[in-house]
Amino acid sequence: MSGRLDGKVALIVGAARGIGRGIAERFAGEGAKLVLADAQEAYGREAAKALGAAFVATDISRMEDAERAVATALDRHGRLDILVQNAGIYPWQLIENTSPEDWDRVMAVNLRGTFNAARAALVPMTAQRSGRMPFTSSITGPHVTSPGHGHYSATKAGINGFIRSAALEFSGYGITVNGVEPGNILTEAIQEHRGPEFIRSMEDSIPLGRLGTPRDVANAFLFLASDDADYVTGTTIVVDGGQLLPEGADFRILPP
Repeated sequence: MSGRLDGKVALIVGAARGIGRGIAERFAGEGAKLVLADAQEAYGREAAKALGAAFVATDISRMEDAERAVATALDRHGRLDILVQNAGIYPWQLIENTSPEDWDRVMAVNLRGTFNAARAALVPMTAQRSGRMPFTSSITGPHVTSPGHGHYSATKAGINGFIRSAALEFSGYGITVNGVEPGNILTEAIQEHRGPEFIRSMEDSIPLGRLGTPRDVANAFLFLASDDADYVTGTTIVVDGGQLLPEGADFRILPP
């Protein structure tokens, strides 16, 4: 621990499990005061208790929930320095089987949720003339995709576009807006919904030979939330173990 976030107040949306909880743990270890928000109330309250944080049940697709989460941070700590919007859903559905209602729900959580979180946090951050907004994007959508992820891919590509626009618009207030694009990360959801064969096949496609961990992603968020990233805005950091690099499947050059 080096205290890189000492005295900073961070609201982390989608913090109950996986990448979000990894971010919360990393920020807590660097001295941040935390407010955790998530739709999974039981997991969220357990995470908050473990980290000594406040928790607010939040459906980020609803603006009133985003505003309540921000208000919780202000009521508890008097300011808001860092907003992490990590909440997202990714149901596996081929486009031909996706209803308009299915499409709208993924858009509402992933893309409108990003707008809602940013719009709510903008109020106190403009008053402070400072703030950090790092958002979770993905390599899926901006760079690659796979069958069954049409709606998810569209939202993550949209988040990258929003990051650039928000970074430009918010720059005059001293607010930076950036993103992290994780590759395949070994979260509880992956372990629960994907079999060992799938995980092995993904490991085989990654030059570093393993799936990422939530801490791998959290390290990128820590940089973007810290003073080290004062002059970084409107960009994204890929955290994928080199997954985007190979031109084909036969890429391994093993040392003698």
